[in-house]
Amino acid sequence: MKLFTYTRPAGPEDALRQGAADGARYLGGGTNLVDLMRETIEQPGVLIDVTGLPGAIEETAGGGLLLGAAARNTAVAEHRAVRTRYPMLARAIVAGASPQIRNMATVAGNLLQRTRCAYFYDHAGSRCNKRVPGQGCDAIEGFNREHAILGTSPACVATHPSDMCVALAALDAVVHTRSADGGRTVPLTELHRLPGDHPEIETVLQPGELITAVELPALPLAARSTYRKVRDRASYAFALVSVAAALDTDGGAVRDVRLALGGVATKPWRAWRAEEALRGRPASADTFRAAAEAELADARPLADNAFKVELAKRTITAVLEGLAGGGA
Repeated sequence: MKLFTYTRPAGPEDALRQGAADGARYLGGGTNLVDLMRETIEQPGVLIDVTGLPGAIEETAGGGLLLGAAARNTAVAEHRAVRTRYPMLARAIVAGASPQIRNMATVAGNLLQRTRCAYFYDHAGSRCNKRVPGQGCDAIEGFNREHAILGTSPACVATHPSDMCVALAALDAVVHTRSADGGRTVPLTELHRLPGDHPEIETVLQPGELITAVELPALPLAARSTYRKVRDRASYAFALVSVAAALDTDGGAVRDVRLALGGVATKPWRAWRAEEALRGRPASADTFRAAAEAELADARPLADNAFKVELAKRTITAVLEGLAGGGA
């Protein structure tokens, strides 16, 4: 591991000042970044510990919630307002990792975690454009069972690993940031970039820009929501397919819906096409299956992960059927 300087800023302004240094990285719970440092994939010269910055969970004037960037994942999942008004988020966080990791991981850190692609981690023997731009991607012709089928490019097929981000994408969450130029807000669905020709650039954040909070808007239909994660084993495994869904029906028809997918894409995948196909249509298995077909129409499976296409369609259909029947 490369030698580095460790600092604890006095507040957001101090963190921004320190974050402007070359090679500086913000440190939350360290559940991903420290692993990457041990593997010498990340080699920051300065670690700025931002866990002392605001981490409260507060009501907003508009009836939503503001999650402080330093809030621990466990605190979010166990918060009464999250569990009752945004149950998909609580379920996604609990599905995401072990209790020990949830106790350490922060909201902002979860948003910025990097892929768990085995080729990304194998710096000694594999080519990876995320790790070394322009080097190539061995996953495309390698063993790619866990890789993406949506949002891919010839440069990268790695999946985004977060469960929490899938729920946040479905909930229309907004990310609050600060930089030397002031504050701004970024919809969660726009925070992560598709890989294109530059998979090493994973978000729209500028160097030194600091996430300060994530806002959940008031969304009444989210009270009837859930998160389902399909994986190889029951605990501590990344999703093969996951679905975050909220559904509002009226007279047997879909009045409104929110839908996002994980485990299948290079970023948290908001299923805009499926949502459009659902609104105003009968809340039936046939409608749900047709919407899933529409969303997966552009899927580009690889040699080992074609099963994800059908698995995603079946999971979307089953989750929506459960919500339509009054279940979670």
